[in-house]
Amino acid sequence: MVRSYMRHGPTQAFGVICSPTANSAYDGRMAYVPAWEDVLVWDVKKGEMVSMWHSPGLTSPVSQISPSPIPSSSSGSSSSSPSTFAVSYADGSIRLWAFSSNNSSEEPTELVTFNGHKKGISTLSWDASGTRLASGGTEGEIVVWDRIAEVGLFRLKGHRGAVTGIKWIPHPTMTPTQHPGYLVSTAKDTYAKVWDLATQHCVQTVVVGRGEVVSCDLNEEDEEEPEVETADGQGRNRDRTDTDETDQEHEVKGRWVLITGSGDGEAKVWAIEKAKLAKGMVENDKGEVTPHPPPTPLHPPLPASSTSPITQISFHPTLPLIYLQTSDRTTTVLRLRPAEEIAAKRARRKRREKEKEEKAKGKASKGKKVSQEEVAMNEAGAQGEGEGEGEGVGVVRWEERVAVWCTVRANAKVKSFALAPDGGVTKAGVSLLLALSNNSLETYTIPSPSPSSLKKSSKPESSEPLKTHTIELPGHRQDVRALCVSSDDQLIASASSGTLKIWNSRTTACIRTIECGYAICATFLPGDRHVVVGTKSGELMLYDTAASTLLSTYKAHSGPIWGVHVRPDGRGLVSGSADKDVKFWDFEMREQADGEGERVVSRLGVETVYKSKQLTLVHVRTLKMTDDVLAVKYSPDGRFLAVSLLDSTVKIFFQDSLKFFLSLYGHKLPVLSLDISSDSKLIATCSADKNVKIWGMDFGDCHRSIFAHDDSVMQVAFEKGSHCFWTVGKDRMVKYWDGDKFELIQRLEGHHGEVWALAVSNQGNFVVTGSHDKSIRIWEKTDEPLFLEEERERELEAMYDSNLADNLNSENRLPGDDGDVDGAEVEAVQKQTAETLMAGERIMEAIELADAEREVVRQWQEDKSKLPPAQAEALQRPPKNPELLARGDIEPADHVLFTIQKVPAAGMEDALLVLPFRMVVSLLEYLDEWAKADRDVVLTSRLLSFLLRTNHSQIVSNRIMRTPLLALRSHLRTALTRQRETVGYNLAALKFLKGRWEGERTAGMMEEEGMDEERVRERIEKGRGRGRGWK
Repeated sequence: MVRSYMRHGPTQAFGVICSPTANSAYDGRMAYVPAWEDVLVWDVKKGEMVSMWHSPGLTSPVSQISPSPIPSSSSGSSSSSPSTFAVSYADGSIRLWAFSSNNSSEEPTELVTFNGHKKGISTLSWDASGTRLASGGTEGEIVVWDRIAEVGLFRLKGHRGAVTGIKWIPHPTMTPTQHPGYLVSTAKDTYAKVWDLATQHCVQTVVVGRGEVVSCDLNEEDEEEPEVETADGQGRNRDRTDTDETDQEHEVKGRWVLITGSGDGEAKVWAIEKAKLAKGMVENDKGEVTPHPPPTPLHPPLPASSTSPITQISFHPTLPLIYLQTSDRTTTVLRLRPAEEIAAKRARRKRREKEKEEKAKGKASKGKKVSQEEVAMNEAGAQGEGEGEGEGVGVVRWEERVAVWCTVRANAKVKSFALAPDGGVTKAGVSLLLALSNNSLETYTIPSPSPSSLKKSSKPESSEPLKTHTIELPGHRQDVRALCVSSDDQLIASASSGTLKIWNSRTTACIRTIECGYAICATFLPGDRHVVVGTKSGELMLYDTAASTLLSTYKAHSGPIWGVHVRPDGRGLVSGSADKDVKFWDFEMREQADGEGERVVSRLGVETVYKSKQLTLVHVRTLKMTDDVLAVKYSPDGRFLAVSLLDSTVKIFFQDSLKFFLSLYGHKLPVLSLDISSDSKLIATCSADKNVKIWGMDFGDCHRSIFAHDDSVMQVAFEKGSHCFWTVGKDRMVKYWDGDKFELIQRLEGHHGEVWALAVSNQGNFVVTGSHDKSIRIWEKTDEPLFLEEERERELEAMYDSNLADNLNSENRLPGDDGDVDGAEVEAVQKQTAETLMAGERIMEAIELADAEREVVRQWQEDKSKLPPAQAEALQRPPKNPELLARGDIEPADHVLFTIQKVPAAGMEDALLVLPFRMVVSLLEYLDEWAKADRDVVLTSRLLSFLLRTNHSQIVSNRIMRTPLLALRSHLRTALTRQRETVGYNLAALKFLKGRWEGERTAGMMEEEGMDEERVRERIEKGRGRGRGWK
């Protein structure tokens, strides 16, 4: 009989506040931060987690979070509607989530999944309307996505390093429908590129510097900004000619300012003139096409530059502030001086220089005779300065315009910062969110530059940042090194360097947080009211979990304590340390020596003092070993004590007399952990040599040696009441084994760092693991049975699908696509995944079923036509396919349509790529039927366009296809004409309703002001005239 097991499944990971894998987002109240494969939403003021965005089956960590912008034309009532967030992952996928911050009780919704990048995604950027999304990958490619159609538009290739920044630039004179605009991208290949989305090509490439460009941001400036001196010492408008005054009058004014941060610590500023961008590439008299002018480099670097890489740089949305984030704990805020302040500063500098010259002139006239020529020159210079003091600002250098406003110093290295979309400006200042690398969040309030501080005569006011909120309690600052579970499986204790935390195993809520040393091991004591922690300094720390207090600290060893274990009788524990000692401790209740106690007076007047008692540890004996002790464990029956040593052996002693019993040797590297089964018959040891050995406790024979992990096996633990055991290792894997058959039962993935700690529940319902990624994960036992053969087949199928998808993605060009030419800058967006392959198989099955059904009907009609009329009517129609009957007795064409409609739009084209040409011919026939019946014309048009593009050569070479294609063209044109008329009618009706609503609203406002009918009509007509003028 085949043995079955119960499958274990992952629950949500807890103990993670934010992970260092991606950036963060902030709306002034909610913080959206990555938590490895999830996205967490924190209420910053309350310090509570509001929501978790989790996609089932996804284990890749989050790489970018980008909230969709809210269009300025949206009404105030739309604030309650869900916001859209683009979240990218390390596997190259992008998921759009809908979440309403005003109604956090609603579950987040996963809208669509995009797959187009072959590697991880390094940056995301929305356009101003939120309808298009650009993603940059670590392979150096940029993909532009259509959010409305849920498809990838095109892929831009040109960068040779990871894309680090993407910014959208609208066309200066055209609307988005006339020109899709431009993209500015930066990458680690030291280049900044400008892409024309109308031609889908790179129109300009600029070398930013010697270091890798790791961040960038874009800001729009109007023509009222002061003229800034460029790197060549000229003003940005000095190159204009006066040959054509008409062109200057109609020239587009303003510019885009691009600021880049490099890996060598330099922050550079570039100017992209709107006039030059609107002019574009123009053909000269010789027929040559002049390229786009490159961005003009302004004066680099900025004052806050250093040798540390500038990991993030950003303009404030509304205030003249620039935020710079380096790889250390500081975030620098720069302020852009206005023209008045620059003029005042120049005037003060000139006055000081003039005073110095007058003093020098007076000293020179007293000490020696000054020549008349020098006096004349000084007077001329002073007169020139005095004349220039009252003039305009003129050309401004960037070192004059930029000044350090303040510096924010966090408690740990800052991974990213985030600003609210509206800037987060309040009366107190500007709100800033910092996501730290030590699993915590901080918010600061930065004083905003007030108009009074920018006046000519006033001094800048205080700009010290103020820390407002901190979220750090629901997680550890360092790696989780020790875990233990209470006897009733209700509590979980986790220890790290600095903190001991008690968690509720059901709600995963943090109940207690207590300070401790560098914890290495921990265990609950009988009664579950106390926890003992062994530290790296050799101390045993006894805690009362109910009171959250440290009862006592015992200097037990002179080296790190690598293991502690409670005696099976519950009256003591044993500790093993690197000082080669194994010490035994007993539990005693002793009176507090420093406490006054409770005084009780009897009837006879006798006063008695009752002092409270508390638990203490009493050292009773010591076992000297020949090498460092790495683990200690009692057998459940209380007979033996197992001790692992640094010499790669395990010694087993009798517990009562401490006499030597067995020596287990066979590991090539030290045994890091061991455990004994509940019946005390098996002992499992794990080592740094990546092996797990199972031994018999009776004779010490090795039953089996298993190559368990790809790296060091850190801990092993038996499941209570069975010979199945768990192992964790540095390869980030959690594995479940059968100790009798020596077979792997289940492999669990989820951790993103080395797994240090492991604890099994006493009832065997779950197992807890702690990792270097500071997360604690519970793997629960489910009711789903697991069979070893089926599990191995499932793993092989997953491996086959992954290899098949990788092989298909290696041929990343569509037939007939421009990407077949070497060096092409644009390609179609495609990526085969297991989901698209399965969708393609479903479409093939639906087409085969429909073709078979139609062939049966055709054969029946042919046979019926050959028979006499009486027999023809008696010939029954063959029964329909059971699947068609189950779906509601539908026709074959409807079956194919319903199957295709269930395929997500984002993966539709990838799924159609697996169709052979004979099925493409059949699908074209069904498209003709759908167009003739006016069934989903949009989907029909999209499918036809893609099939003609991908199978163009086969269709052209086949003459038989001409007749059905002509019929399809006629039917589709008719259907599209009806669709266009319907859309035009609806648009006209909506415009009419909008005009009537605006007229009624305006009339109502006028009537409230007490105006008569004639004046109301005059105001309405004036408003309409101004509206026509605006248009």
